[in-house]
This record gives sequence, C-alpha cells and structure tokens, in this order.
Amino acid sequence: MMMKIRCLCKFIRKDVGFNLKKLSKVYMALVLLFLYIPIFVLIVFSFNVTKSRSVFSGFTFDWYIKLFHNGLIMKSLLNTVIVATVASIAATILGTAAAIGINNMKKLPRTIVMQGTNIPIINPEIVTGVSLMLLFVFFAARMNFEFGFVTLIIAHITFDVPYVILNIMPKFRQMNPHLYEAAQDLGCSPVSAFFKVVLPEILPGVISGFLMSFTFSLDDFVISYFTSGATSQTLPITIYSMTRRKVSPEINALSTIIFVIVVIVLVVKNVIERRNAVKRGVK
Repeated sequence: MMMKIRCLCKFIRKDVGFNLKKLSKVYMALVLLFLYIPIFVLIVFSFNVTKSRSVFSGFTFDWYIKLFHNGLIMKSLLNTVIVATVASIAATILGTAAAIGINNMKKLPRTIVMQGTNIPIINPEIVTGVSLMLLFVFFAARMNFEFGFVTLIIAHITFDVPYVILNIMPKFRQMNPHLYEAAQDLGCSPVSAFFKVVLPEILPGVISGFLMSFTFSLDDFVISYFTSGATSQTLPITIYSMTRRKVSPEINALSTIIFVIVVIVLVVKNVIERRNAVKRGVK
C-alpha cells in the first residue's frame, strides 16, 4: 500500500512539474508577444507608402528621408546625443570613484550606502524628475540661471550614477582583495596599482555601466521633461509634442531607429559580458 502511495506521489509531482513548465513557456510567449508585436507593427508601418496606420499600401523609405530633412527632429537628436554622451561619461567617472569608495568601507556603512544608492533605481522617475525640478527652481531663483543643457545634464548624471555603481560593485566582489596591496608591495605607486591591477579587473563593469547609462539617457522622457529648457529639448520630448498633434509616419521611422540603436547597444553590452565570463572561466 505504501509503495502505491509513493508511486502515486512521484507521478503527481512529475505531472505537476511538467504542467508548470508548459505554463511558464506559454506565459513567456504571451509576454513576448504583447511586448514586441506593437513594436513590429510600428516598424512595418514606418515603411508604408501612405499615412495609413491600418492598411499597408506599399514599401518605401520616403519617411526616413523626410525624417532626416526635418530640422526640429535633427536638432532634438543632436541634443539627445550630446546629453547622453556627456552624462554617461561623467556618470561613469563619478560612479567608478563612488564604487571604489564604497568597496573600501566597512560592512555596515557599505550596506547602508548601497541601500541609499539603490533608492533612485527603484524610485518612480516622476518623483526624481519633480524633485530635481524643484531643486533647480530653488537655485535658479538665487543664482539667476535658466533651465537648459546644464540642468538637463546634471539631472541625467544624477539618475545614471546609481546604475554605474550597480554594475561595478559585483566586479569588486569577484576581485581578489589582496591584488592591490600585492602590486604596491612590488613597487607600484597607488595610482599605478589602480590603473594596472584594479581597473582591468573592474573594466567590464565600467563598460556595462557606461552603456546602460547611455541607453537610459538616450530614451529618457520623464526626467528630461521636468528639467529641460525651451532650447534643450531631447528627442523623446519632441516625439511627445508631435504625437499630441498628430501621429506622423516620420515618428514611426524615428521610433524604429531609436529601437534599433538601443538593441545594438544592449547586444554589445551582452557580448562584452559573455566574453568576460568566458575569460574568467578559462582562467
């Protein structure tokens, strides 16, 4: 009798496990469909001959050509690239320096600081955007400056730095903590030991942090909306302003280009991480 009960329990466990696996695959397929079918439709209709958003009448590159002749969009694109590049470089430098300082702390202060660093990541963007806007308004009233590139870049650096720290800290945990001291014992100065020993070990995290910062700055809307000026509008804000009037096929073309750029950046980031993981496995 006991043997029959055990066999029945094993069968039930196997059957339940099999069904859960099937359900998880179906769930993942549905999530991917809901996420990517709208993007696929947008990409397809960016090549549509007519302005119709429901009937595909023929293939053309005309909307992409008109896009690159649109002065407003080109100016916004330039603003976006400048802000994303400057903010991500500055955030990478500041985030790397902060990660080094956090890594050298004792366990309790390090835990407290890391929890504080994670708050901007889990915090809703609208809260960050409004708080930064109020901060800039406070200083603008006393220092006589206007919203523009400076406020926009500072805001982007502010929300980019935690992501850089988040990418670099695991590299410090993987690194042998005695390497830096060993390099100094062999005659390296503190600066030389950092660049020759520490930096190569954390470089994958630095690159990942830079790419993540660049991607987030490139497509940020909420924080940019609250901290940009009239002459420093980024591409997402321009797209939002255009969609309030009428959705043009040029917006479809522009969204397609942004999507492709973000995908390329993410693929490069994953390839770098995969190669570094393989190298660590070889070592």
